[in-house]
Amino acid sequence: MAERTEVLRAPLVIEYPFSRTTGPVIGAFLTGLREQVIVGTKAKDGRVLVPPMEYDPTTGEALTELVEVGPGGTVTTYSWVTRPSPKHPVERPFAWALIKIDGAESALLHAVDAGDIGNMSIGMHVVPRWRDEREGHINDIECFVPEGAT
Repeated sequence: MAERTEVLRAPLVIEYPFSRTTGPVIGAFLTGLREQVIVGTKAKDGRVLVPPMEYDPTTGEALTELVEVGPGGTVTTYSWVTRPSPKHPVERPFAWALIKIDGAESALLHAVDAGDIGNMSIGMHVVPRWRDEREGHINDIECFVPEGAT
């Protein structure tokens, strides 16, 4: 009879740990959010991009000039969410919207808590609802709400 041998086993964990700094442009944007300020980058032709970009998407030139914009903006398009998931930023029906922040040429994707789909429209003006405790993250803006809403 053959002798039994035990199979040796060892856990194998494959990891690729790394860290990345946010850099001067995104770092300024996140710091601004912590302070309830929205900043964008200004291109040589005067366009302001929000969220800010390190390079002009049209010319490829480095963008280093930061400007304060907003804080409100105009909804350029939206999609209504009738049944939010636990990971969504709003617990009741809301919209994901592209919001052209006042003073910017580009649009920022964020949630809009309008209360009801009947309150949403393209062209409506919205303002940020800031979290009480902010840490320098896009979620420092809890969501946007229609201007004048409480």
